[in-house]
Amino acid sequence: MQQLTAQPIVVVGPTACGKSAFALEVAHQTDGVELLSIDSMQVYRGMDIGTAKPSVEEQGKVRHHLIDLVDPHESFTLVDFQTAHESARRDIQERNGIPLLVGGTGLYVRGVIDGLTPPPRFPEIVEQLENETQTESLHQRLSQIDPVGASRMENSNRRRIIRALEVTLGTGRPFSSFGPGLNNYPEVPYRILGIEIERTELDKRIEQRYQHQMAAGFLDEVRDLAQVELSVTAGQALGYKELLAHVRGDVSLDDALELAIQRTKRFARRQQRWFRRDPRVEWVPIDQLDALINEISLRL
Repeated sequence: MQQLTAQPIVVVGPTACGKSAFALEVAHQTDGVELLSIDSMQVYRGMDIGTAKPSVEEQGKVRHHLIDLVDPHESFTLVDFQTAHESARRDIQERNGIPLLVGGTGLYVRGVIDGLTPPPRFPEIVEQLENETQTESLHQRLSQIDPVGASRMENSNRRRIIRALEVTLGTGRPFSSFGPGLNNYPEVPYRILGIEIERTELDKRIEQRYQHQMAAGFLDEVRDLAQVELSVTAGQALGYKELLAHVRGDVSLDDALELAIQRTKRFARRQQRWFRRDPRVEWVPIDQLDALINEISLRL
């Protein structure tokens, strides 16, 4: 095994493309690597199967960070994540290790590597907005006061729509006018690797992942979560949201799974578009990952 001396690495790409497996193999072959999950859902305890969280065995072989930070009923923001990341980074530094960041939550990745500062929060406005049960109506309202922001999100993405309205109404500025850093890609002390995968292959992997998760007890995990009041973010997690609807008797299991698969495929497309905009990402075809692992282990 080689001793790490080079810049830390960030591995990005859509869900189910093989990021975690790639990162684990790099860590196995290279001394000193510690993995940081950049995933907005793996922070929740008890949400293990549906988030494809590293297993206990995997965590025993390679040190992992930024998972199981809060309970599913607790709120957790980008700022909270940035704080947790900074603590983990210092912890790794004290052991003279090198962090390998891996995940598909684009905003969290940018928040960590670029230090983005999110707009302020206005809890009283959020409370008012939550009284509107029709998400499409909220999206229409956003379209009137921030058409640019509204065009960047689906009219069913309640969490993002409410956040955009919260900022726009609270600050008097369109939500889309914040975060100019998202369109700015400064030089950073990271090597950013993106896993490139064909759409048909990715779709197949998403379907297979749900099959494996169901066989592993995903539905039972959701039944347990249904006993508590989930935070808005946790309750919107892909797969969980649809299976929760089934557990509550709103849809059949087959329909819930089909909807989860379709939504996850659409989400994966959005992830690909998000990361494709970043010129700093070094894209690697999935069939070249083994060669890349060897190259990294020799270089680090």
